[in-house]
Amino acid sequence: MTDLSEYRPNVGVVLFHPDGRVWLGRRAGTPPPHNWQFPQGGVDDGEALEDAARRELQEETGATSVTYLGRTDGWLTYDFPPLVTRELARGWKGQRQVWFAFRFDGEEAEFDLAAHHPPEFDLWRWGYLAEAPELIVPFKRAAYDAVAEAFAPFAATRSAKA
Repeated sequence: MTDLSEYRPNVGVVLFHPDGRVWLGRRAGTPPPHNWQFPQGGVDDGEALEDAARRELQEETGATSVTYLGRTDGWLTYDFPPLVTRELARGWKGQRQVWFAFRFDGEEAEFDLAAHHPPEFDLWRWGYLAEAPELIVPFKRAAYDAVAEAFAPFAATRSAKA
């Protein structure tokens, strides 16, 4: 059984376009091929998980016009690889995450990748939930697979013409 106290509390957000596509951000300063991800971040002491998810979404994307769709059950975990020395030095083995699904209800002009310094992302696009696990760094893949499965009912699928 996983000792959750060894994992940094974290939230992730899958932001759905009304048509079912998802918001994907390209991590600033990260070379391809695994440089796209969903917004995510730490939970402050005493902060409710949904509040943390909304805060992280606003900080990393600028988006605030959202409607709650759902969340994952329990915690998803992943271990940091040896190269993630900053977090390992702080004593964390990895991260434990609860993921939230929100529908974006605003205008795309609301997205501001420089809303918080330093920017997490340098580019964004709408994509498909099913493609996200292939775009993320390999050590987060199992978590993204679980998120894609949990939120599949909200997601668009590629048409045969896509």
